[in-house]
Amino acid sequence: MLSSIFAATFAFGASVVAQSSSVVCVAGQCLQGYSNTTLGATLSASGISTEVLLLPGQYTSTTNPELLHELLTSSSAKLSPSTGFGNSSTGSSVALPLNIALQPGMTIYPQAFYSGQGSYSNLPTSPVGNATIPFTASSFALSGNVWAAVSAGSNSRVVLWNSVPDVSQLPASASGSLSLLNLQSSSCSPACSGNGICSSSGTCQCQSGFTGSSCESCSSGFFGPECKACPSGCTSCDDGISGTGRCLVPVVSNLPSSCNCINGECGSNGQCTCLAGWTSASNGTQCAACAAGFFLDTNGNCEICQLGCQQCADGTGDCITCASGFTQDGNDRTKCDAIPQTTSNGTACPDGSYGAGSACAVCSPLCTTCTGPNSNNCVICGSGTYKFNGSCVTTSTGGVCSGSNMIANNNKHECDTCGPKCTTCQISNFNVASTANQAQCTGCLPGFVLSQGQCVTSCPSGTFLSPQDNLTCTACSSSCTSCAGSATTCLTCANNLLASNGQCVNSCPSNTFSSSGACISCHPDCATCSGASFNQCTSCNKALPVLTSGRCLATCSQNQYFDTTSSTCQSCDSSCASCSGAGPNSCLACSSSSQVLRGGTCTSANCTSGTSVVPSLGACLSELVLVSPSGTSSGAVPSGLSTPATITTTQRLQWWEILLMALGCAFIFVAFLYCWRRRARKQRAKATAAFASAKALHKQNWRWRLARFGERLFGHNRSPRPESEEIALWKLRHAEEARHHNEMEKLMIAQGYSRSGSSRSPSPLPSLHPYERRGSHDANRLSANSMYSQLTGEVRSAPEPRQPVKSDPLSSRFSTTTLGSSAPKKPNVLKRQPTPKAPSNAEQYAASVRQSPAFDSTDWITPTNTGGSRNPFRK
Repeated sequence: MLSSIFAATFAFGASVVAQSSSVVCVAGQCLQGYSNTTLGATLSASGISTEVLLLPGQYTSTTNPELLHELLTSSSAKLSPSTGFGNSSTGSSVALPLNIALQPGMTIYPQAFYSGQGSYSNLPTSPVGNATIPFTASSFALSGNVWAAVSAGSNSRVVLWNSVPDVSQLPASASGSLSLLNLQSSSCSPACSGNGICSSSGTCQCQSGFTGSSCESCSSGFFGPECKACPSGCTSCDDGISGTGRCLVPVVSNLPSSCNCINGECGSNGQCTCLAGWTSASNGTQCAACAAGFFLDTNGNCEICQLGCQQCADGTGDCITCASGFTQDGNDRTKCDAIPQTTSNGTACPDGSYGAGSACAVCSPLCTTCTGPNSNNCVICGSGTYKFNGSCVTTSTGGVCSGSNMIANNNKHECDTCGPKCTTCQISNFNVASTANQAQCTGCLPGFVLSQGQCVTSCPSGTFLSPQDNLTCTACSSSCTSCAGSATTCLTCANNLLASNGQCVNSCPSNTFSSSGACISCHPDCATCSGASFNQCTSCNKALPVLTSGRCLATCSQNQYFDTTSSTCQSCDSSCASCSGAGPNSCLACSSSSQVLRGGTCTSANCTSGTSVVPSLGACLSELVLVSPSGTSSGAVPSGLSTPATITTTQRLQWWEILLMALGCAFIFVAFLYCWRRRARKQRAKATAAFASAKALHKQNWRWRLARFGERLFGHNRSPRPESEEIALWKLRHAEEARHHNEMEKLMIAQGYSRSGSSRSPSPLPSLHPYERRGSHDANRLSANSMYSQLTGEVRSAPEPRQPVKSDPLSSRFSTTTLGSSAPKKPNVLKRQPTPKAPSNAEQYAASVRQSPAFDSTDWITPTNTGGSRNPFRK
């Protein structure tokens, strides 16, 4: 296919594009001048008079200069790709980012620096093989990840990985007439075998008949180094990359299984015709059970029962049911004996006669013994005849009973079946002394072959299936232990010889290896090998010269060359990106972006007009565009040709940037919270320490510090510090005063409901103090009347305030005055005792007019023993 493409595309004629003033751009720089370069795509836009030629590269909305930026970002931008560039059609719109790249393949140009009308050829779909395709070119471009193997000059094989702007600048080893040997993508890993082509998608495209991820093996039903199809008429053959194509299972028509049959032949109507002695089984399978009067022997064949037996047992043949006029033999259970013939008066008739009333009559001449006058009444047929379906029939010279395919059985005196799977059989030189085991099959059911008079599934070792009838197994010659097709075509040989191409040899020839007594062909990738696999090569052929890890590959890596002397890959010079040999003068492309190729040597580019080397093209932009000399004009200079573009971009944050910002804020907040809480804890600890210092609670002797150290060392909780006596008394006094205050509140609330003039409802409980009224004063009140009532003697219209009389408040049981006389008294350092104040004039007047209530001790309720009353008003 590749040869036809190149034959069509490489016939340029003398088509040359005339030079014209144009603008040629690569990302970051543009140059105006005369150019014949046709590589890339032409960019234009309505409203902008200048068109530019875009060289291979990537262009975005931020690409300089300003002219190129305006064209790229214009809404009316149109792109016209040259030959081999882009899948879009001419005049297609521009979508950024824009990638100008040669499609997978190769474009050749008739002039240097990619000038003239280019001719593009895409990657082939099948290997080139041993064909060489001559072509003429002054420059050519290769797409990325594509290599081309060419022969140059004196049959030297050179692998090109990069575009070549000027073929004349290649090294001497790559100069001369060029012929294409191979063109493939380098993106396949592992590399394809010689029977596949690496596509731009990174997969191997296999030739017809080949399969595998590297196209290294034959598909099922194909054989040999070229993976040819198995011969017609074969269900399977000796297939595989090392197979011989020998037919193993020929195509068989009308197999018994095709019509649900086992021991019979399928007819055109789909019905099965059973062999003699067979009938349909109970499960519906045809010809799968022995018919009545037959039994299944140990060979899988249905034999006929003995004479006079209607039913006999499988395996042994013992008669189960004897026919009428027969009785089972006492010595041989397989036989049924005929009842002796007698006359009416009981006289026994001799053999050859039967009882006919009071006398014996002679049997038919066809019978040896009989039960009547006719041949149908024979018990044992006469000499030369055998019982078949109740009659005596004759046989052929081969012992075949007339009107059937059954064989004569001299022991049973009847016609018996042939062997298993036999459709026909015979006994050579049949006579009365012949036995049934001498019968030889002459025909078999479809799917079986004939070997030594028996029907078998396949020919045994040392024989082969005769191609004349595809039925008979024929013996191989004495030099072969196995053969195929003919007696002398050996597959394995005797006397420790090796079979090679049907012949017996002492050693295997080149390109083969020994396995199981035969010489097997190597994989087609190998010149010599140690096994049949494509990764078991020991040497390689010219098409795949590189031996790596048992595989033969087409090329070394890009920065290596193949050394024919050592048959190994060697590294290129450091100045070379690819090369054809050792040293700095064998470069095919330069590794530095500031160098270009000159006669196989990478030298400084020295680009003019402020330009640089165009990536992937190996030439300066100034070499692709001829700028007019000073003083001449090449047309009006378009605006923005060298001015950087002014680009205002608003870049949206990526999701990961937003996530990082959120995580940073969260971290700062957590750090601030941690520091604030730590400072608060320190302040609280400092305040606690100050309080303890003020209250003299921080006194710690060496015993206390030793106990704290032990707790920290062994992980025990700190034991609570014992409280001082003053703190314990202060806590008890505080609790007692709180309880006392609570009880007083309850008593005052209860007394308030029964107070005269109160707005509260009367309590449903009986009063604790019956009291007598004296004027407007209640003798048993817990609080005194207001000053207004005491002075005027009139009851207030408003509710009386419930104020307890503060005459002599009780002291707490736990105050310093009630600790007992025996205990040493300590001053209360926690609460300062108030100094009593002198009463005011109003308080003195109120005390003088206040009448003390007269209490009657009989008014008090005698309490039961409830553990003691805590009523502070009880006397």
